[in-house]
Amino acid sequence: METLAVFASVLPEIVLTIAGLILMLVAAYAGDGSARLVSWLSVASLALAAVLLGQLAVHAGGEIFDGLYRADAFAAFAKALIFVAAAVCILVAPRFFDGEGGQRAEYPILILFACIGMAMMVSASDFITLYVGLELNSLAAYVLASFMRRDERSAEAGLKYFVLGALASGILLYGMSLLYGFSGTTNFAGVAQAIGDGLGTGELFGLVFVLSGLAFKISAVPFHMWTPDVYEGAPTPVTAFFASAPKVAALALTTRIAITAFGPGGHSWQQIIIFMALASIVLGAVAAINQPNIKRLLAYSSINNVGFALIGLAAGTAEGVAAVLSYLAIYVVMTIGSFVCVLQMKDKDGRPVETIASLSGLSRTRPGLAAAFAIFMFSLAGIPPLFGFWAKFLVFDAAVAAGLTPLAAIGIAASVIGAFYYLKVIKTIYFDKPAEGFAEERSPIDYGIITLCATVIIIGYFLNPVLGRASAAAAASLF
Repeated sequence: METLAVFASVLPEIVLTIAGLILMLVAAYAGDGSARLVSWLSVASLALAAVLLGQLAVHAGGEIFDGLYRADAFAAFAKALIFVAAAVCILVAPRFFDGEGGQRAEYPILILFACIGMAMMVSASDFITLYVGLELNSLAAYVLASFMRRDERSAEAGLKYFVLGALASGILLYGMSLLYGFSGTTNFAGVAQAIGDGLGTGELFGLVFVLSGLAFKISAVPFHMWTPDVYEGAPTPVTAFFASAPKVAALALTTRIAITAFGPGGHSWQQIIIFMALASIVLGAVAAINQPNIKRLLAYSSINNVGFALIGLAAGTAEGVAAVLSYLAIYVVMTIGSFVCVLQMKDKDGRPVETIASLSGLSRTRPGLAAAFAIFMFSLAGIPPLFGFWAKFLVFDAAVAAGLTPLAAIGIAASVIGAFYYLKVIKTIYFDKPAEGFAEERSPIDYGIITLCATVIIIGYFLNPVLGRASAAAAASLF
């Protein structure tokens, strides 16, 4: 019975693994003609995995596999966001790839395997599990970035992501080896105990290297250099995936390590997190101002938002972690909505258009799309009463409660700077002379996703009780 309980705790990962293997065989034998079927079955697998999470958050939990893996409410919360974001990125892909020669059946399968790696990452309670999950996610991501083989930008994005990702993995591995060498264990609890007995120079270096490797995965400054190029070069559905699901997984993993493995050395890791938060907010706000490409702008927006989320982590409290989780939930909705809007940007021949200038006068040619764009841009800027304002308020409130008032004050000031480039997009849409209109898209799925995301952003405050309870319970499981 105990063995059954253990495997029940990893049932979502088992479902995704079996589905990925079966669908890989279907794609191999049926070819790209099965792409639509494989996509829908992949979405169904992710939906089933998400449903199972609801049961596991209540009935399962604790460390399993001799402390290598932890099934708790924190992991369930992060996995739910990951699975939903991944499913949306599969659903919106076919219409994009139809204009590029057709979708290949491998696309949803790669996302499934990436989700398995991310699920392992957020449940890791040992550096070995962490690294296996991280690499499983990364290997799938490298292929996804270069998925359009005939597009030079996509090939370049995949190569850059692979080279810099390998470097980040090496940095992370070196940090893990230092922590193992000086603590004698790779288990998070064991590392925390060793740090609690006194943070030596070797352990401090290990801590720095591990956080540096993770900073690459969350695209925090100063390890952000790959983000604008990869986001611009990768296919837009892949960019939407990179900006949502892996971001949630990496931030959740960083949070778990900071609290459970590095907790006793709070002052040391908090200084690093505070620096990354401030640097990411400032660079994300300033560097995006003159960007002509909407995907590059959203890349810097992603860096900016990572900085705000890290403010909650810097607090080092249960309230701070709950704020991070709430921020991630709201961020996923804003990001998915924004990128699905970008997917509607196509010229009369159906080719993707990515320049901000092409949005000129969109309010007169596509008023519905213009309104959705405005909602997401205002929310990303943190303009009340939209839901994005509440996300920023939560992390600032947690920082002030933890005595980090100067950090919150700088974050608020930088958010005002960052609002400029979001407002610039809105100004282009509503006040500039109309450019050539986009091709009319008739996709109920895309329109449904945009409408749902925009509705959540507008009436999100009514969801606060549910989101607050869920994030608080998830955060409490770390403490």
